[in-house]
Amino acid sequence: MRLPLDRAVAAASGSLFEADAAPDSLRVSTDTRSIEPGDTFVALHGEQFDGHDFAAQAVQRGAALLVLDRPSARVGGVPAMLVDRTNDAYMQFARLARDLFDGLVVAVTGSTGKTTTKTFLAQLCQAQFGDRVLAAPGNENNEVGVSRLLLNASNEAHDVVIAEMGARRYGDVAILVDIARPHVGVLTNIGEAHVEIMGSRERLAETKWALFSRGAIAVLNAGDEVSIARATTLTQQPRWFAAVAREPAPELSSLFDPLVALVGERCLFARDGGNDCEHEIRAQVPGLHNRANLAAAIAGALQLGVPLERLIPEIPALHLPQGRYDRIAIEGGPRVIYDAYNANASGMIAALDAFAGETASRRIAVLASMAELGDESQSLHERVGAHAASTVDVLLVSGDFAAALASGARRGGLDASQIVPVRDNSHAAAWLRQHATGDDVILLKGSRKYKLEEIVEELFA
Repeated sequence: MRLPLDRAVAAASGSLFEADAAPDSLRVSTDTRSIEPGDTFVALHGEQFDGHDFAAQAVQRGAALLVLDRPSARVGGVPAMLVDRTNDAYMQFARLARDLFDGLVVAVTGSTGKTTTKTFLAQLCQAQFGDRVLAAPGNENNEVGVSRLLLNASNEAHDVVIAEMGARRYGDVAILVDIARPHVGVLTNIGEAHVEIMGSRERLAETKWALFSRGAIAVLNAGDEVSIARATTLTQQPRWFAAVAREPAPELSSLFDPLVALVGERCLFARDGGNDCEHEIRAQVPGLHNRANLAAAIAGALQLGVPLERLIPEIPALHLPQGRYDRIAIEGGPRVIYDAYNANASGMIAALDAFAGETASRRIAVLASMAELGDESQSLHERVGAHAASTVDVLLVSGDFAAALASGARRGGLDASQIVPVRDNSHAAAWLRQHATGDDVILLKGSRKYKLEEIVEELFA
């Protein structure tokens, strides 16, 4: 989105220098590697960098205007906008871009499934809007990522923008919603992710529920107790989604209307205004949790105005984002399922449930610990370990809470000989090379901090 110069200066409360040479409209960039001649470079502050160190390089690559909060970074003869804090100015530019965007904005948040739901939703929306759908790449779901998404939108190229909104601190979602002001908000669930940082489950729920603080129509999980309890506070009727193994299920109650639900892998149940119908589908995504993410995406697309008859033919071709239940074949070795992009208790349990459906001589799970669970860390790790006992034949445990995972697994019924504590990824890979056969299947699941992809790399070495 190109921003009129005068409105950008006003939005950022900036002071313009060398104004006569400044461009009339701004195409905003924060990365010198992708700057095009005439761009405006915003010198952001990051944990590991300061964009002001690259201001001169930005000019060399063609930047026509610099946005700075450090006057000493100015480049002689080059227009500059000085602001109090460049990161805040960047968000103000994004708010302006949102003001200028004529299309629909939808935001996805939740404790688990955000990226998967966003990916499914983007694919489904193409059935109606073609290539005029702009979705956040990867998991760019913080202030910078959401701002960049909006600044990359344009009325000439896009009808729908799909934002992903993460929350690592109390109140984060409200900040992102204030920038993006979505028309539709998809809330996958409210679990226990980041409860340590949030301070309590209630503060976590408040943070997620802020998705609807600027009037977004809610798309809610009929299997999420917190969402059900809070739905009465909404001023507009929500649209519900669910995934169930079979009927009957509480999530299909007549209280949920409108509703879209996946029943098993072959049935899509839809309700609107009390009228129920069923459609045969092929939902080729592993696990009930991923089918819930798919149902959320279908409900979100319906709320955006995509007809159900256009969505159904697209369902068989949907694919998961990278790092989510990736099936990896090792020649002459066991099958590996890498699902270690990140982890919390509900996500671990959901992955284990999906893993339980794998056909193999043995199901071997490598579970690393989870992070940021606060006072509940011990009990949640024990809960995951106990659940693993009912789904796997061998359990390798690692990380800060490996002992709690092992304790839960023993309580769940695994024999001590079936539980293998490992020091690190190299130790896990060595054990797998020695003991796993081509008839086995291996699940890798754990917090991102433990880098379980290193196990895959060593198995291929």
